Formats: sequence, structure tokens, C-alpha cells
Amino acid sequence: MRTLADIFFDHLDTIKKLQENSLTAIEELSKYCCQALSDGHTIFFMGNGGSAADSQHLAAEFVGRFQKERRGLPAIALTTDTSILTAVGNDYGFDKVFSRQVEALVRAGDVVVGLSTSGNSPNVVKALEVAKEAGAVTVGMTGRTGGKMADICDLCIKVPADITARIQEAHILIGHIVCELVDKEAPSV
Repeated sequence: MRTLADIFFDHLDTIKKLQENSLTAIEELSKYCCQALSDGHTIFFMGNGGSAADSQHLAAEFVGRFQKERRGLPAIALTTDTSILTAVGNDYGFDKVFSRQVEALVRAGDVVVGLSTSGNSPNVVKALEVAKEAGAVTVGMTGRTGGKMADICDLCIKVPADITARIQEAHILIGHIVCELVDKEAPSV
């Protein structure tokens, strides 16, 4: 049976490996976001289950505030409108709950971030393909292999872990780092 110490070790080991392998990619994501926001574009987030909650969390950090007082920044979690999700799911299928929103909302220059621990969530993959066709910057936040998202995204940040909880913990850390870097560039109010 795994001990509490084992769980902490796995978490810390994942974060250490992420730091060793992904600093450049995280910095690149923050630059994409800063550029999009300074050009008047929007950052979109999506994912399923815990990744849906993480998407909402990160969008809230941009719209509300992260650490400093600044104007609200345009960010949307495509996981929040139950009427859209259920209508599209019912009329077109669950695989299109995000791609239909991307088709309606995303424009060239926006940043679309898909969170999927496997990198293979069909609805996230399809939405990223539609976003790419629209001229948006596509970003995947995944687990170790990157799955299908590694091949279709402009940038794929692969958390070096296979345990869903460790991957999701790292996704929030990545998101918070990006928020902090964006905060540094955003003017205070």
C-alpha cells in the first residue's frame, strides 16, 4: 500500500521533472497569452472532468485577478454554459461540445488551451483542430505522451507523469505560472 510519503514523493518528482523539461514551453505559452491579450484577443480553456474544473479555475484567474490589481483579461472556459453543452451534446454529440463553441467564438489570434491528461479526449482534440483551422494558437496540456494532442497543437506541454492526479496538479501549477508571467506584463490599475 502506498504511503502518504510515497504520494508526496510522486508529486515532488513530477514537479521536478516538469521544471527540468518544460520551462521553455511554459514561457512560450505565457508569451502566446501576452501577445494575444495585448492584441485584443481571448484565451479559451477546455477539458473534461477535473480538467473542466481546472479550465474554469484558470479562466477565472485571468478575468478576476491573479496576484495584482489589473484590468480583467478576456478568458473563457468552454466548460461552463450548461445550455450550450447540453444542446450541442444532444443535437450533435458529446464529441462536438467544444468544437461547436470554438467554431462560434474563436478567431485568428486567440489562444485555445486544451487540458487532457491522456491527450486523447475526442472532444478536446476536435476543438483544437477547429481552432487551428480558424488561425488560433493551439496549446495542449497533457500527460507524459501527449497523445493525439502532441501532433496537432502548436505547443504541447507534457507533464512527465502517468497518474491523473499528478498531471492535474502540474496543470494548475503551469496555469498559475502563466498567470504570474502575464500579470508581470499587464498594467496595474
